[in-house]
Amino acid sequence: MNKHYPVGLMWFRRDLRVQDNAALYQALKSCERVHCVFVFDRAILDPLARADRRVEFIRESLVALDDTIRQCAGDPQSGLIVRHAMAEEDIPRLAHELGVQAVFANHDYDPLAVMRDAQVRGALANLGISLHTRKDHVIFERDELLTQMGKPYAVFTPYKNAWLKKVDPFYLKPYPVASYQAALAPRPTVYRKPVPTLAELGFEATNLSGLKVIAGAQGAAHLLADFLPRMDAYELARNFPAIKGPSYLSVHLRFGTVSIRALAAHAHAHALTGSAGAAVWLSELIWRDFYAQILANFPHVADAPDGKSRSFKPEYDAIKWVHGKAADTLFKAWCEGRTGYPLVDAAMAQINQTGYMHNRLRMVVASFLCKDLGLDWRLGERYFAEHLIDFDLAANNGGWQWASSSGCDAQPYFRIFNPVSQSLKFDAEGRFIRRYLPQLAGLPNAALHQPWTASPMELLAADVRLGDNYPHPVVDHAVAREATLARYAVVKKERT
Repeated sequence: MNKHYPVGLMWFRRDLRVQDNAALYQALKSCERVHCVFVFDRAILDPLARADRRVEFIRESLVALDDTIRQCAGDPQSGLIVRHAMAEEDIPRLAHELGVQAVFANHDYDPLAVMRDAQVRGALANLGISLHTRKDHVIFERDELLTQMGKPYAVFTPYKNAWLKKVDPFYLKPYPVASYQAALAPRPTVYRKPVPTLAELGFEATNLSGLKVIAGAQGAAHLLADFLPRMDAYELARNFPAIKGPSYLSVHLRFGTVSIRALAAHAHAHALTGSAGAAVWLSELIWRDFYAQILANFPHVADAPDGKSRSFKPEYDAIKWVHGKAADTLFKAWCEGRTGYPLVDAAMAQINQTGYMHNRLRMVVASFLCKDLGLDWRLGERYFAEHLIDFDLAANNGGWQWASSSGCDAQPYFRIFNPVSQSLKFDAEGRFIRRYLPQLAGLPNAALHQPWTASPMELLAADVRLGDNYPHPVVDHAVAREATLARYAVVKKERT
């Protein structure tokens, strides 16, 4: 087979696997020899806290990827070249040093990544080296699904219908990387170094290992095997945070240690057999595609000139949020899980302790921030971005805009989650609340969801001291709801 290039460079980013990797497949098929690199990009890492579960997850996944590359190559000198530098400077430099004719990578839709890739493309072109990028992170991207008017979809349900109509085995077929893996090249001697330790990167260990999070493709395969027998029950089980309902694959999708094509293929095949759970899980995967194309086609949602996210619906930027010292106090209480609403506080304890939050609870706490506390949704968006191990810019922005009613959603602004009703409905026995708020464990179920209604005897028996070891509610939900309706009235005025 004639190959286009003698030497190529595969640049791994958010696709930390060998199996079913679009760019790696193209590189191996196009080049006689292929080197592999990952750059711990200082532009991303330097602003982070020194203990970050995501960095540790990436590092552990790279150790696994390095080993897999060596096994696939059948050469102990092969493996992953790992750098700690500014990617936009280092990739062209490394490509030149290795004498490659082409660099291969998968698309990244984040605005900063788009800018970085444009700079890398230009620098490589000046060296006579081409940059080839492929779709890998989604099933359909950018302009692959358009309305009859030739415009991007801005509402999910029509997008989902178009997605389901277009999808077929071709789009879900894995890339046969193994057929071409003989092209994986041994590393030059100077690059034969192990993956840097966290300390060498300037980071500290987190509690990731204690959370039993298995990084790399092996971890993703383990979770998928565990989830598939539970998939049929997903429609109902996914809503209850105390039970094992979700797939827990979100972090693996975020960093590409599992292929979206593999997951969508499982979901689609089972949905066609009539599995309601599989159909709902597939819908969640389609939401992921939807938000990715929103970010690509409407970059203002996360890429304004002043660096501040903008509402998808511009009229929602006219809302006057609570600000000043009162806002600061309320936001701090929300961040620390001291709102006085147990389900909200337990959810915030979950994210603070584990870097994960159940999806139902993400909606609850987001609604509480915007529509009970009256705080700008961008505050919550930023907090999630800093703390979620599965943080994905497109999905995070989309979720927060959905919660604030400013995004791609046909639902009106008066959708306001009642934190007590949500608690009673989805954690009726209080198992989740008791797990993360042990100070409330002794309360009877009837009082657990709203401790301020407990009798003095119930509080005494449970050793719950309101205002001491558990706070009074920071707001009255009924009052806050009326304030939110008044605050959002500006949207109606903007439309008239």
